[in-house]
Amino acid sequence: MILTTGLNFNQIRHKQHTMQKHFLLLLTCILLYSSNMVKACTIFSCSREGQTFVAANEDDTTPFTRIWYNPSTKDRYGSVCFGAPDMQVAAAMNEHGLFFDYAAANYNLSKLNLTNPYKSDIMWEILGKCKTVKEAMVILKKYDYISQSQVLLADKEGNSILINPKGIIEKSGDFQVNSNCNMINGKLSCRRPEIANEMLSASKTNTVDFLKSILDKTHQEGELNTLYSTICDLKKGIIYVYLFHDYNTVYKIDLKSELKKGYRIENLSDHFPASFAYESFSKNHVLYLKESIFQEMKEKGIDTTIDHYISESEKLSPKNEKLNSALLEVALQLIKYSWNEHNNGRMWDYWFSQPDGYNIKQYKDPALASTERLLQYLSSKETKDLKLQNFIYEISGFINLVQGNTKVGKEFYQKAICTPNETYAVTLQRGNKMINRLNK
Repeated sequence: MILTTGLNFNQIRHKQHTMQKHFLLLLTCILLYSSNMVKACTIFSCSREGQTFVAANEDDTTPFTRIWYNPSTKDRYGSVCFGAPDMQVAAAMNEHGLFFDYAAANYNLSKLNLTNPYKSDIMWEILGKCKTVKEAMVILKKYDYISQSQVLLADKEGNSILINPKGIIEKSGDFQVNSNCNMINGKLSCRRPEIANEMLSASKTNTVDFLKSILDKTHQEGELNTLYSTICDLKKGIIYVYLFHDYNTVYKIDLKSELKKGYRIENLSDHFPASFAYESFSKNHVLYLKESIFQEMKEKGIDTTIDHYISESEKLSPKNEKLNSALLEVALQLIKYSWNEHNNGRMWDYWFSQPDGYNIKQYKDPALASTERLLQYLSSKETKDLKLQNFIYEISGFINLVQGNTKVGKEFYQKAICTPNETYAVTLQRGNKMINRLNK
């Protein structure tokens, strides 16, 4: 299923009242930079009848799921990852059948004695370095888990654990359920985990069809939707994927075969036939314009597409805020893709203010040069939103540092933080940290 653009810029002129939503979205992304964006999910492992599976419904409000394949390197095992456009891993499986998947939770980290966090994403480290839950436990026991989430980790030997900031829960019996319903008056606010437990307890079956029936019974529809579902055969390295709670159409992944094809990022929906329900949900999302432009880049090339939309922005000026907001989101997406590709599938740590994010790995990528041109155009426009302007300076500084232009990068960072009262808190925080590093 490929997103079609169909953009009518006369319509854009008449819809400027939606502009506030776009800038609010961008501001929300900035303010929530360090949060795990996974919403309500249902995840479970099941090992019986000589078979070992994990299954999951991924529930969220943002469509446009990405899937990316990371071949093995001398330092990491090969893997496949699923996640939102921000390229933060929501679920993953490596070539040895080690799997993890997050469910959001509401732990108050300030009330927990978490003094020894891992410098980056500990689950990403485990995915690349470990074959089994036992091996992962060696790493997990060294550090505090500081994410406001609960993650299920499972291996092909049938072992699984739940990891959260309060500790580790080992599987007892032949299945384990990870879900995230809130407690209200001592009771779960929804029945998803209960339904999964009841169905798994009432049967000794362990087949794809049986697990699929559990996913169907626990999927969600409405503002919060089951965006996609997976059933992973950990022993065979096969993943069965279903889009937007349609359990009649499957995309089957043979991980070893796919890894042989090399690194790549794909839109998950491209592997499925057209669906009116999914297309309607996607087209009503605030990121649809950005995603449409990004799709056009894949078809026509980055620079050709940038030239076209800069021209369209000029034609619409001064009523081009909606398009310019989407172009800024496109620029950020290009950086996330570039960083992912040049860092073995890793998320853009800097965007999430991870300690490792300030360790700049320099490389050359034509996509970053194109991104810089897009940011230069956006920063050249007069704006009353100085916070947004300083944010653009910050991002321009980062991509210049990555490309080896240290002097220019430092100048952009200095501009980004020179007026603290007119700077987003996260830009000020990251900018000061980067300047301190550059001054050493």
